[in-house]
Amino acid sequence: MQEPRRGHEKETAEAAGATDTDNAADFGTFAELDKLVEAGIPAADVAKLRSAGIHTVQGISMQCHKDLVAIKGLSEAKVDKICETARKIAPSGFISAKESMARRLKVTRITTGCAAFDTLLGGGIESMSITEAFGEFRTGKTQIAHTLCVTAQLPRSMGGGNGKVAFIDTESTFRPERIRPIAERFGLDPEATLENIIVARAFTHEHQCQLLAAVAAKLAEDQFSLIVIDSITALFRVDFSGRGELAERQQKLGKMLSNLIKMAEEYNVAVYITNQVVSDPGGGSMFVADPKKPVGGHIMAHASTTRLSLRKGRGEQRIAKIYDSPNLPEVECVFAITEGGICEAKE
Repeated sequence: MQEPRRGHEKETAEAAGATDTDNAADFGTFAELDKLVEAGIPAADVAKLRSAGIHTVQGISMQCHKDLVAIKGLSEAKVDKICETARKIAPSGFISAKESMARRLKVTRITTGCAAFDTLLGGGIESMSITEAFGEFRTGKTQIAHTLCVTAQLPRSMGGGNGKVAFIDTESTFRPERIRPIAERFGLDPEATLENIIVARAFTHEHQCQLLAAVAAKLAEDQFSLIVIDSITALFRVDFSGRGELAERQQKLGKMLSNLIKMAEEYNVAVYITNQVVSDPGGGSMFVADPKKPVGGHIMAHASTTRLSLRKGRGEQRIAKIYDSPNLPEVECVFAITEGGICEAKE
């Protein structure tokens, strides 16, 4: 197999084994901001929207009115006109359940590299949603992330997303050398695979938010299929301490997660985030099988579409369980971590 697709070039995608179906309106369904200019909005005002991290017409309806007015150079009258124009270009009202079902057909599922794991997830990591994996250290959270960085670049016919990957690293866990053997396992060119992954190291929760805004700009410019944040809560736990700062921490965490789900739906990308766990002092009784719980409380619970609980098994085996999902049953599977990434567990 030749190198994966690097941009919007159809020829490159076909060379990687993608078909016409792979390119069918799954990406690029958003309306460019330039359509506002065509509808009579001054180019200078559109540039101000871009500088504030808004890159599509749909993105305008995803912002609070007060946040738009807060953008330097935009008055309330200008914002009203922009919002009215955006609603005409990209309506965001009610649709029938049948139309909603048709939109769901655009959802992409990215393989984990393990058939049992994919079955657990209903086919793989889902686009237009957030998949959260939490567990202790050495349970496979980061190894799943590395495997997805490769499988997200596979053509749709092979269970991939046919796009690039954005990786925000908050704990210095990304290892590019892990990508090579995983790429070779799936028949991809390791150099091209590495080229299609953009990585940024975040040092504070504010820096993490800035990087996420930068990712939004990248999504509007190029074809991406996956965003990875490893881990989502690490920097929030460091930057905020004690109950006195808990409310502020949760509010900012909630804002970031809200932006993530908007980006996932706006650009039809999959979002995979890892989360840490904390011991529950009140959960050590004989009635609680596992006294550890994920960090982030109800904010994380409500924001994540699918939550995976990971735990250690025998040797290289790991166990994944559906902790919460709107459409998947609470079942579990066994997978293994190998040099080539996530794969089937051997008895």
